[in-house]
Amino acid sequence: MISTAQFKNGMTIEIDGTIYQIVEFQHVKPGKGGAFVRTKLKNYRTGAVIDKTFRAGESVEQARVNRRSMQYLYSDGSGYVFMDTETYDQINIPESALTEEKKYLKENMNVLVAIHEGEALGVELPTAVELEITHTEPGVKGNTASGATKPATLETGVVVQVPLFVNVGDIVKVDTRTGEYITRV
Repeated sequence: MISTAQFKNGMTIEIDGTIYQIVEFQHVKPGKGGAFVRTKLKNYRTGAVIDKTFRAGESVEQARVNRRSMQYLYSDGSGYVFMDTETYDQINIPESALTEEKKYLKENMNVLVAIHEGEALGVELPTAVELEITHTEPGVKGNTASGATKPATLETGVVVQVPLFVNVGDIVKVDTRTGEYITRV
């Protein structure tokens, strides 16, 4: 059991048999009444994000989730296949367990897979990934200072806004948390 005072982003908790990851939390002390903790929790199994409020000092069960480094191999239509880089065991994670993560998965990419009591719950991507641009309008020289952007389709199919000077075939770094362009590699 852990107290709400020990909450951290990324921590996993169990409420009524469901495992959640704390996406965001905020301690609130109103001028009148007791303090409370407002949280955004991501359901590991469904990917749904809910808002939940706890009283300050309330205890919740901490879920023991192991994170193992695994390599993404391929998608077989019903799910995604990952291989443990140490034991070479393969596991299949259903497509429903990956929501935003599947936009940035590239074959042979190493990720952390969250496992609770032998069941794979989901995938934790690195904060930034490098992907190749497969389609965008032609780049224009001299437009680097204007700050204007254009849509670009990456090799995984996700569309991000990039500066005008970026062209097809360029490798760009994208933040997996926000989906924003960071830099050209």
